[in-house]
Amino acid sequence: MIDTVKNLPDAPGIYQYFDAQGRLLYIGKAKSLRKRVKSYFRFSPSFGANPSLGPRIRKMIGETASLNYIVVDSEHDALILENSLIKQLKPKYNILLRDDKTYPYIYIDHGQTYPRFEITRKVVTGRKIGYFGPYSVGARDILDSVYELVPLAQKASCLRGGKVCLFYQMQQCSGPCEELITPEAYAELVEEATELIRNKKRLLKKLRERMALYAEQLRFEEAGKLRDRIDRIERSETLSNIDLANRDDYDIFAVASDDRQAAVVRLFMRQGKIVSSAFTLLRIDETFDRDELYERTLLEFYGHERPPIVAPILVGDDFESREWVEESLGQVFGKKAQILVPKRGEKRRVVDLARLNARELLGRKTQEKHGWEDTAEALRELCRLSRLPARIEIFDNSHLAGEAPVGAMVVFDEGRFDKKSYRHYHLDARDEYAQMRETLTRRIGSFETNPPPDLWIIDGGTTLLSLARDLLASAGVHLDVIAVSKEKIDAKSRRAKGRALDLLHTVDDTFRLPASDKRLQWVQRLRDEAHRFAITFHKKSREKQAQQTQLLRLHGISPAKVRKLLNHFGTFEAIYDASEEALKHVLGPADAQKIKKAAIGAKALSK
Repeated sequence: MIDTVKNLPDAPGIYQYFDAQGRLLYIGKAKSLRKRVKSYFRFSPSFGANPSLGPRIRKMIGETASLNYIVVDSEHDALILENSLIKQLKPKYNILLRDDKTYPYIYIDHGQTYPRFEITRKVVTGRKIGYFGPYSVGARDILDSVYELVPLAQKASCLRGGKVCLFYQMQQCSGPCEELITPEAYAELVEEATELIRNKKRLLKKLRERMALYAEQLRFEEAGKLRDRIDRIERSETLSNIDLANRDDYDIFAVASDDRQAAVVRLFMRQGKIVSSAFTLLRIDETFDRDELYERTLLEFYGHERPPIVAPILVGDDFESREWVEESLGQVFGKKAQILVPKRGEKRRVVDLARLNARELLGRKTQEKHGWEDTAEALRELCRLSRLPARIEIFDNSHLAGEAPVGAMVVFDEGRFDKKSYRHYHLDARDEYAQMRETLTRRIGSFETNPPPDLWIIDGGTTLLSLARDLLASAGVHLDVIAVSKEKIDAKSRRAKGRALDLLHTVDDTFRLPASDKRLQWVQRLRDEAHRFAITFHKKSREKQAQQTQLLRLHGISPAKVRKLLNHFGTFEAIYDASEEALKHVLGPADAQKIKKAAIGAKALSK
């Protein structure tokens, strides 16, 4: 490795450190690969880690056995490539953030005669666009509330229709489509709605009054929905008495950490008032680097697309790559980016507020007890996992004699099943090995946008475990994998009622744990959820295939006609439930009659 270090080019790029087993330890960036990488090492009296390095870096260099590098055209390209590779490959010593979603804004186009409020995550073209936000939660709830409280044009289609509709009769619209309200009077309504968006306290007061009215009228279901909406709107707020006199906009980021977790708090100040907040919690160990966390947070949050509102960025601490990030974000924004580290005054007060919230968040989370953590730590020790499995992806496949094969992935995250992250896959393969290969390959292909978890659990034995490890290795990803399978006696899986005969497999060992073992029970629970999800999706796929086959059996109904029906109605259920008149508009009278007759016959047989 010493020759590689000595002969590095004096050019921008990224470098990768690997251990003796070829596992990726760290990805870094450099304006000059030669200068940056050489700074990690000393060359006499012997080649080794630079003694002036911090303990985290010394530990990493002590494990390093080889390095690779990639030369790029600019520092900006190095920063972007580094960020992308970290998300895909999950190096041991880099920080990986999963909260990379963009936050929505509410916007209005004042260039229109009768403008409406809408939601966007991107810059909207127009000379007179006004933005509010961003909102971590509650944007849709705020907008729905505004339209219920102020009689604006409820839908974009209302203005195109040219005729008042049910909203006008319900007194939820002022009738701009028939010009029943002047543009000047409508502008006053827009101003009233704008004030509700900007002043959440006033909005919440009106919502609580309406909720109380619903309760008095015994409309408890509506009152309950309004209560949930109020809760979501409140969750986006940070209680603060800080209002800046200069009515400036700022995006504020602050970090706090203890020996187990780090918290990043984001506050969004618009016109001198904090309009929303959000936070990210991540597990850390002795390799934690605060500077890298600031860098990753800013790059992930702003991504590669200009936000609707470009505000100066205030950070709680200076960090090593601040100028790099500032320059990179400037290219994203299309204007000079500002990352400021305030030392005093009002800006420092809002940064201190963010840091205070981060510390309180850490304290609250530290006091919470999670039973799953003890079990996860015990599983980590048993299977010699490289990290605590806080986020786990579990895979299973389902088919019936090779028909309608599907793959399923469920996600367990910090003590709960994260159902929004569940994924299912239609598969082409017919045998179980090829099906799992297809499922895992497709998941690996999405690592750039959806980073890998802490652990994979495969429903299967050592063959599928080896398959998963080989696929990850070929993608350059170091990720812990275990498998769970039924014990086999005489080459057959035993499924004795009331007895747990599952085996846990790692690359080195197979464990046969007693039925009462908490580690086994936890893995079984995760496996069973994946199995349930896979079977449910498989049944739906078979039903869809059966419905499609039933349609194709009808004389004159071709695959092209089936696609046309699906494009119009959305589902096979909707096709069979549609009236003959509705079907005529899509395919014509003769085909409509055939389909309706077949649908009536199918329903009669099912009774």
